[in-house]
Amino acid sequence: MKLKKAFKIIIGIVIFITLPSLLLYGFAYFKYNEELPQGQTGIEADALATKMQNALNINAFNNTKYIEFTALNRRHYEWEKSKDICKIYWKDFKVELNLKNLDSSSAYIHSFKVTGDQKGKLYKKAIKYFNKDMFWLTAPYKAFEKGVERRIVKTKNNTDALLITHPKEDNTPIKTYLWILDSYGKPTAFKMWDSSLLINGMEASWSDWITTKSGAQLPVFHKLFLFGIEFKNIIGTP
Repeated sequence: MKLKKAFKIIIGIVIFITLPSLLLYGFAYFKYNEELPQGQTGIEADALATKMQNALNINAFNNTKYIEFTALNRRHYEWEKSKDICKIYWKDFKVELNLKNLDSSSAYIHSFKVTGDQKGKLYKKAIKYFNKDMFWLTAPYKAFEKGVERRIVKTKNNTDALLITHPKEDNTPIKTYLWILDSYGKPTAFKMWDSSLLINGMEASWSDWITTKSGAQLPVFHKLFLFGIEFKNIIGTP
């Protein structure tokens, strides 16, 4: 009897934990899931991408030599952009990434330099963090990077949106984003299509911006469904 009662309690706990999550996922899926829109490549798409970057002062971003910020209150970055070197701090770890030559990077735990397998693991984690957090900070500036495809899409409101597809790199899948722009070309949100996502077409805001000392504009917050992605202590200098 005791075993049967314990089993019922366990089943009850599992249902209590999983059922709300399943209901939330079902609600979000039927409300937000969208097929990947089709668009046209060419001069108009490139012009819209240029308009978006100009609205954010792409020249100022290109001339920004140093960017510092904290992501999600978990990771801190000191990126010497002009030298392709970035120091990344999280928990008790520090990695100094040389983005041009990873072999000359270094890793530390409690200020003690590490080597061997531990160093390799920290490099991989640091690169993963760098790629993820830098994308959420600087994605609009990546529209003309090598391998990126640009398409122009008509929205339901008959306005132009920009469909950007980033190529597959290493173990990352192909990712596509539909940028929603205001009349000046400045991003206000994007929708995401990514094989790692459970729901296609999920929207994240790009509406909270600051202008750094270098003149580049960077976001401080993204709203993604019930969650938030926050950046603090942002510094950008020429």
